[in-house]
Amino acid sequence: MLLLALDTATPAVTVALHDGTAVVASSSQVDARRHGELLLPAVDRVLTAAGLGLDAVTGVVVGVGPGPYTGLRVGLMTADTFGLALGVPVHGLCTLDGLAYAADVEGPFVVATDARRKEVYWARYTDPRTRVSDPAVDRPAEIAESVAGLPAVGAGALLYPDTFPDARSPEHVSAAALASLAAERLAAGEELEPPRPLYLRRPDAQVPKNYKVVTPK
Repeated sequence: MLLLALDTATPAVTVALHDGTAVVASSSQVDARRHGELLLPAVDRVLTAAGLGLDAVTGVVVGVGPGPYTGLRVGLMTADTFGLALGVPVHGLCTLDGLAYAADVEGPFVVATDARRKEVYWARYTDPRTRVSDPAVDRPAEIAESVAGLPAVGAGALLYPDTFPDARSPEHVSAAALASLAAERLAAGEELEPPRPLYLRRPDAQVPKNYKVVTPK
């Protein structure tokens, strides 16, 4: 097994290789505006660090969000392209699950990432491997009662201390955590999610009202 994992659902552009036993190389850069520019060089960097070629990859793992439309689609399209070019399966994993897997928390907790528009993407977990609520997008004040008293990880938690007073690291997801979680679930015979995006809301970019078509009919 050699899994190539990547995620662009948060400001982190993160890539890792996992050989079925451990992570053999990883790279993460935080830049919310350069996902498309940074992702492929990061893939090349981890392959070079591992001393392997792309043809050695036997499967691709991609974070499916939730996340902003523009950043999220960079990772998903890249993963699909690798899968088609290499003839290997492409597996999806919830980005929040990757954050939870890397959390050093005992007992129930929350993962919250920045959804912009003064909102967070969030979900509840009983432990780092077990999510007990569907990913959602809400204003922090609207969920304050639901998450009261629970530790929280992720950039969204750090942004809103009134709702998440016990905010902890990690701030952003790492592909190393995604790859490790995927390898663990695959080894247990579990079926992973399809590589389809969890947008949870419409994209920020909208066609203006009363838009006039100027192309000839």
